[in-house]
Amino acid sequence: MAYIGNQYNHLEKDLYKAPTVFSSGSTSLDTANDKESVVSDCESGVSGPCFDQPSLCNNGLIQLCSGDKAHDLITRRLLSSLGSMAVHIKDLTIQKNCFAGVTWQARLQSFQIFIKAMEKKCGGRGDANVKYAWCAATRDEICKIVEHGFGHCGLPKNSGLYGHGIYLSPDDSPMESVKNAVADKNGVRYLMLCRVILGKAELVQPGSKQCHPSSDEFDSGVDDLSSPKKYVVWSTHLNTHILPEFIVSFRATSSLKGFLGMQDRLKMPTSPWISFPALISALSTYLPPTAMNLISKYYRDHKDKKISRHELIQLVRQFAGDKLLIAVIKSSRTK
Repeated sequence: MAYIGNQYNHLEKDLYKAPTVFSSGSTSLDTANDKESVVSDCESGVSGPCFDQPSLCNNGLIQLCSGDKAHDLITRRLLSSLGSMAVHIKDLTIQKNCFAGVTWQARLQSFQIFIKAMEKKCGGRGDANVKYAWCAATRDEICKIVEHGFGHCGLPKNSGLYGHGIYLSPDDSPMESVKNAVADKNGVRYLMLCRVILGKAELVQPGSKQCHPSSDEFDSGVDDLSSPKKYVVWSTHLNTHILPEFIVSFRATSSLKGFLGMQDRLKMPTSPWISFPALISALSTYLPPTAMNLISKYYRDHKDKKISRHELIQLVRQFAGDKLLIAVIKSSRTK
């Protein structure tokens, strides 16, 4: 099984170029600022205007302003990764977790201990495969996470398609998290930018009921080994392998939803194709009722926007197999 630890995280690389932004709270074990206090970091001066948005909560979060190194790096990376969708993002605000208080300091130290442990587990290579990753959550969920850590109450919701855990998007692929961000009563959407210990990741198939690594060899899951769009941190690892460092909030223009739908519609096939209802009807001749019931359920989930088109296709391929699908599509083409 391929190991994805050699994929260097772009945002992490950029943030490490500006070590003065971070104190020991950055979890960087090699920075010269490891001995700085969190308080001194949180009280450091920042320049530039701030968008006047109420603080998410008053538990150790400070708002960063334009001109602050971390603020500018995160903003630039997020908007550039969104491409043409970036024009729909307005009033972007970034708050930083200062890891204030005894509990958060304990969580921070625990995270650093697990990094060291992962390095030893990975053969002493010094690579715990720590990444920055995005996670969509509601305002209430984030407040509970900031106050109490991750738990079943206030856990960010997902489709459950890749097992039981938290799904995060790589820092250079935030689109899925942006899609899943739910607006509050003021129209503000929220993302957490987290440090995540991935260790050795295993491929998780759509429809998985997995809730922990399949063996001691693995530590996390991905939807694709070569180019993952989802990191899966299992429910057993939530408060040891995820460290929320920044909260990003924004408003989206009213055309955002239409823009996302238009992107899906623009993905028109150029090769032989068949509509999903017709495909389901054709497959019912070959597959058992149990498999067809599941395929029909996942198709309804797709229509209800619970899973993406790509996820639906992967599930159908899993149940039917590529040979049967190719045969059915070619047969429909002749008809």
